[in-house]
Amino acid sequence: MTTELLNTLYVQTQGTDLRLEQDTLRIHLPDTPGRRTLPLRRLDGIVVYGHINLSTELITRCAQDKRPVTWMSRGGRYLARLDGAARSNVLLRHAQHQRHDDTGARLGIARNLVAGKIRNSRWILLRAARDAAPARREHARKAAEDLAAAIDKLSAAESIDVVMGIEGQAARNYFAALPHILSTATDLPPFTHRNRRPPTDPVNAALSFTYGLLRSLVHGALEQVGLDPYLGFLHGLRPGKPALALDLMEEFRPVLADRFVLTQFNRRQLRASHFDHLSGGAVSLTEDGRKELIGAWQEWKTQTWEHPIAGREVPAGLLPVVQARILARHLRGELPGYLPWTAS
Repeated sequence: MTTELLNTLYVQTQGTDLRLEQDTLRIHLPDTPGRRTLPLRRLDGIVVYGHINLSTELITRCAQDKRPVTWMSRGGRYLARLDGAARSNVLLRHAQHQRHDDTGARLGIARNLVAGKIRNSRWILLRAARDAAPARREHARKAAEDLAAAIDKLSAAESIDVVMGIEGQAARNYFAALPHILSTATDLPPFTHRNRRPPTDPVNAALSFTYGLLRSLVHGALEQVGLDPYLGFLHGLRPGKPALALDLMEEFRPVLADRFVLTQFNRRQLRASHFDHLSGGAVSLTEDGRKELIGAWQEWKTQTWEHPIAGREVPAGLLPVVQARILARHLRGELPGYLPWTAS
C-alpha cells in the first residue's frame, strides 16, 4: 500500500520496490501486476515502513535533491533519516556546543523543555476533565494538581538527573490518568499504563507509532534550522541517538501525539480490527490501521494552534520549526532563555 499525502509518499506494503526512472519514481507492489510512477518533483519526502526496497540510484537522487527519506520500523518506530548534504550553520552549531558545555545553560534549557511538556500534559487533563463524568473528572483534576506541583519543583532542580526524575514521575502520573479521559465505549481492551518495546495493547501501539511520526517531524525541523539533532541538552549523548530531536519532542508529545491518538479512539476511527495481536503479547497496527492513522495525522498537522511568541496561529506541522528557531535564537544569545510552546 502506498499513500501520497501533502507531497510526502508513505510506503507500507512489505516487499515494495522503489526505483528511479529518469525523473520519476517507479513503484512496484509485490503480487500486483503493473507499476505506478510518480514525478519526483511532486514529492517533498519519502517515508517507508519495514521491508521496503529503494534502489541506490533513487537514494542518491533524493540525497542530491535534498529530499528526505525516512526509514521507520513496521510498527512505526523511527530508525533513520537521509537528508543529503548538511545545511547546517557552523556558527549556530558552535553556539550549540558552547551552551552544551556550560552546565548552567544546559540545565536552564532542560528545565524549560520539561516544564513545557508538563504544562501541556496538564492542559490535556484539565481540558478533558471539563466534559468528563464526576468520578473521571476527579481523577483527571487530581493528576493535574500533581503535575502543577512537579512544575514548581523544576525551578529548584540543580542537575539534569533531578530534572529527568521530575519528568519521569510526572509522566507516570499523567499516563495513570489517561484511562479516565479515554472513552469506555470502545471494542478495545483497557489501557492501563504506558508500555513499549513492544507495546502490548492497541493504545500503546498507536502511541508508539505516532511518536515515530512526531520524531521524524521534529528531526526535520532541526535540520532545516541548522541545529545538530544529535547534540541535546536534556537527553544524554550516545552515538546515533538524536538527543536534541528527543529533547524538542517532549513539549509536543501531549498535544500533538497523545491527544491525537486519544481522539482517534474516542471517535472510533481506530478500532480493534486495526490491530494485530502477535505471539509474545506484542500488539501492532495492521496495514489498514497504519493507513487510517497516517491519513488522520496528515489532517491533524494542518490544524492551527495559537503561538504566543509568534503572535499568530501556526499549523501543527510547523510548530517544531518555529520552536527550533526560538531555540536557535536563544543559543545565539538573542533570547535570555528557551521558551517552550504551550497549548492554550
